[in-house]
Amino acid sequence: MAGRTRTQISGAPMLDSIDRRILAELQADGRMTNVELARRAGISAPPCLRRVRRLEEAGYIHGYHAETDPPKLGWQITFFAIVGLESQKESVLSGFEALAASWPEVRECHMIRGGGDFLLRLVARDTAHENELTQKLTGLTTVSKVQTLQTIRTSRDLAGVPL
Repeated sequence: MAGRTRTQISGAPMLDSIDRRILAELQADGRMTNVELARRAGISAPPCLRRVRRLEEAGYIHGYHAETDPPKLGWQITFFAIVGLESQKESVLSGFEALAASWPEVRECHMIRGGGDFLLRLVARDTAHENELTQKLTGLTTVSKVQTLQTIRTSRDLAGVPL
């Protein structure tokens, strides 16, 4: 493959410039047809589909999602919660992660370093609902501290990563 740079991620197939282009295009528009994707990647449709399947099987693509408008769906507030736990024992950490995964309002859950143990992104219908969620968090026996930050405006919210 002269002229093409390939990238290797441990245990995953090599990525060349066409794979990266396919990933970039799908990040921007996951609904485009395979024919359009192939055109944009500069290859024909059958090898494009094979590449997409290979990228899915290798775990580079985890799924395809619709980007919705939360306020139109009744979710007026987005807020973040920095959560400190009473202990960093694995059982406490994994228990909190399981609990966070069970709440539909928790859209992201990240274990963090510095200033807390977890960073959550949550959505709420209104301020009363936000307060209810915050009280649920602070009432958990393994939670020692919760700091919330309400989003006023979002100027940038991109899915995926730079390719």
